[in-house]
Amino acid sequence: MFSIETYVNRRTELKKLVKSGIILLFGNNESPVNYPNNGYYPFRQDSTFRYYFGLERDGLVGVIDIENDSEILIGDDIDIDDIIWYGSVNSVSDLAASCGMKKSAPMKQLQIICNEALKLKRPIHFLPPYRHDNKLQIFDLLGIHPNQQKESASVELIKAVVKMRSTKEQQEIDEIDQACSIGYKMHTTAMRLTKPGLTEKYVGGMVNGVANAYGSMVSFATIFTQHGEIMHGTPSWNKLEDGRLALCDCGAENRNGYCSDNTRTYPVNGKFTQKQLEIYKIVEECHDYALELSKPGIRYYDVHMGVCRLMTERLKELGLMKGDVDEAVKAGAHALFLPHGLGHMMGMDVHDMEGLGQNYVGFDDDIQPSTQFGTNCLRMGRKLEKGFVVTDEPGIYFIPALIDDWRAKGLHQDFINYDKVEGYKDFGGIRIEDDILITDNGCRFLGEERIPYHPKDVEEYMSNN
Repeated sequence: MFSIETYVNRRTELKKLVKSGIILLFGNNESPVNYPNNGYYPFRQDSTFRYYFGLERDGLVGVIDIENDSEILIGDDIDIDDIIWYGSVNSVSDLAASCGMKKSAPMKQLQIICNEALKLKRPIHFLPPYRHDNKLQIFDLLGIHPNQQKESASVELIKAVVKMRSTKEQQEIDEIDQACSIGYKMHTTAMRLTKPGLTEKYVGGMVNGVANAYGSMVSFATIFTQHGEIMHGTPSWNKLEDGRLALCDCGAENRNGYCSDNTRTYPVNGKFTQKQLEIYKIVEECHDYALELSKPGIRYYDVHMGVCRLMTERLKELGLMKGDVDEAVKAGAHALFLPHGLGHMMGMDVHDMEGLGQNYVGFDDDIQPSTQFGTNCLRMGRKLEKGFVVTDEPGIYFIPALIDDWRAKGLHQDFINYDKVEGYKDFGGIRIEDDILITDNGCRFLGEERIPYHPKDVEEYMSNN
């Protein structure tokens, strides 16, 4: 937890932004593995609840009454049976005091609070729920069917939370730096282990172990695969093969719930072939170009499109694309090779706050998501501000099914040299990803140590470690 003042100040600011009514912020409950007596998955608190209260216990709800300037932590104290099996924990009243709240109440009181607010026709604000147990609780409390709760969630509360969580405080930046330091250990572990004959599953499992040892968990399911053209390629039982590329996309969630997210691609045998190096250098240049462009006041959409134009220019130089670069990008032909966006917000969630609605988190009144293939997967398009944390993750992928589909349909024949692309259908994919903080005049890497990504540095690290 941060200081008590941190959570008091955050809730005070939230009340100013929402202005009236009652705010309900639901924490998460335990999730059993098949059934309760079989144990539970590692507990993960709801990020927004944690942001405003800092509490890790399950079964809690925070109630903020704006007009009455009242805050109540709702939850039931554990019984003797729980103490026998899991040990003693703080009472709900003690938990409330630890985050600067003066009142607590058992869970049954929440229904009384909601009934009174409904009777007086006071606004009741809640965020879009994503867990079914919370959806059922909202249904019981407010009578809103689970299918209607996303649309019934408070836009005013969503915008207030996004506004506050988007700009990271210095103590949050320190936490993300620390999570990135764990990410460094994860990635360098993978680079040291990678060699022909080991399975993807083994390397991926060792990477996960580093996150568990130094943090609380991985920030998302680790991607480690020789099929880098598969966006979310989970580790398989396949053995690593000499001459192929391995793509590792992983990150840590530290003990205070802040995340890292990096990707590296490197040769299984530690030495790039000329063909691999030609594609890798394009991705490397695009990655570094995004760092040059990213600064306050610049739309991340424009950074993304700048990267797309540079990538198209370089692919044209290799003979994989052709025609006018600007027209090719405008038509979306580059998306054959880059079918995703340049990056996303990051913080207490690796895709920070996206459960609140992508149109509120990554976009705004100035710009909304595109419908064009590839660009429609851009998760962050709005103007950058000091204190934002975003990922920079360009990639080039050769997806056989997509190549065949576009060629059969005759798509973008003026811009894509399909005959040459055919020779890359067994190539895989390359992605380089880092987490960056937007500063006063530009941006900086997060994390004290740089995971090697320049080709010579990658080969040297793998050779010496």
